[in-house]
Amino acid sequence: MIRIAAVGDIHMGLDSKGVLRPAFETLPNCADLLLLAGDLTRHGTVEEARVVAEEVAGLPVPVVAVLGNHDHHDERPEEVTAALRDAGVRVLEGEGTVVEVDGARVGVAGTKGFGGGFVGRSGSEFGEPLMKEFIRYTRRCAEGLRTSLAELAEQGCDTRVALTHFAPVADTLAGEPLEIYPFLGSYLLAEAVDEAGADLAVHGHAHAGTEHGMTSGGVPVRNVAQPVIRKAFNVYHLKGGRSAETAAAASGSA
Repeated sequence: MIRIAAVGDIHMGLDSKGVLRPAFETLPNCADLLLLAGDLTRHGTVEEARVVAEEVAGLPVPVVAVLGNHDHHDERPEEVTAALRDAGVRVLEGEGTVVEVDGARVGVAGTKGFGGGFVGRSGSEFGEPLMKEFIRYTRRCAEGLRTSLAELAEQGCDTRVALTHFAPVADTLAGEPLEIYPFLGSYLLAEAVDEAGADLAVHGHAHAGTEHGMTSGGVPVRNVAQPVIRKAFNVYHLKGGRSAETAAAASGSA
């Protein structure tokens, strides 16, 4: 059984030092790895990123992250990424990483993702150059996710997880205003997950959304935005192997 702890949208600032560290130090008792689903900072400053880095530095479980839109706000995502990586965090964007858990290979493919909407109410690559680039950027993110998941399968991973900030399905947006759905995620991310295959998809971003969802291909989706799960992290249990049933029951530590 693989135990995956996950949380997003922790929005840490300079006044957040030490807030999550006590909970994170309990991770070895309940989880094999920690996923951070973006929006780790409030304004994307390097100083805020260092606060996040201090919260997770030296943890005895691997930490894998993607950035969110807040982490891009100061337009220094490379420096934010560097600060996190200096603390041992595996920050992904269009790439994957493998975590060894008791002899099993757990692959995590990550991208921030972007918006565009969902089937029946989505944007398209038509019209003004800015609109075309909006959707093309999302498509590039989705393609990076698909490629990374496929590569992890080729590497013989027993379990694969898709980690994004933006939502791949509308299910987990229930509770958010319909008017902002196109800015919360894109069906292109779900298409990538279904095409390449995964055992679980984890995202954040939708603070007023719902935890549980599923892609049309049957992959469980979990919105782990902290305002949704209301704790330091949730833990999801996965049976090894893609053919096994996914048990995504939360047993997180507050």
